[in-house]
Amino acid sequence: MCNPYAAGMRELTLRIRVAAYVLRRRAGRSAELLVFDHDADLPPGTHVPAGGVAREEPLEEAVLREVAEECGLTCVRVLRPLAEEHTPHPIRRFPRHTTFFELEVDDDADVPDAWDHHVTGAGRDNGMTFHCRFEPLPLTFPLADGQDAWLDRLQA
Repeated sequence: MCNPYAAGMRELTLRIRVAAYVLRRRAGRSAELLVFDHDADLPPGTHVPAGGVAREEPLEEAVLREVAEECGLTCVRVLRPLAEEHTPHPIRRFPRHTTFFELEVDDDADVPDAWDHHVTGAGRDNGMTFHCRFEPLPLTFPLADGQDAWLDRLQA
């Protein structure tokens, strides 16, 4: 997929974003989804890694960067894009174009079931602490901001 900035979608108020459905698959268990909660004044609830795309940044690189910045995981790979949606920000209402991706934790990675991560990067959430964990699919609760809209497309 190309970065919509490069495709001429340059409305000043449009925010180009990516969102990550990071799956962990272990023998004898259902697939698990990486989610996090936070103590900040961001939209409340449980989230998946997601965030803005820099100009000229390929979407696959952006989604890997967001997972690393928000959850500290670098042992993941992009499997495929799942969906694109146009929705307003839940609080500030500016328009957003979000591409959702399916990712997978590397088979040989030793990742804990839950951990706290101090967010890095240039976004508003820099320095915040996110409480990360893997949840079995199907989820028994909704994700914040409608982020669960495309879970049924996963190859879980």
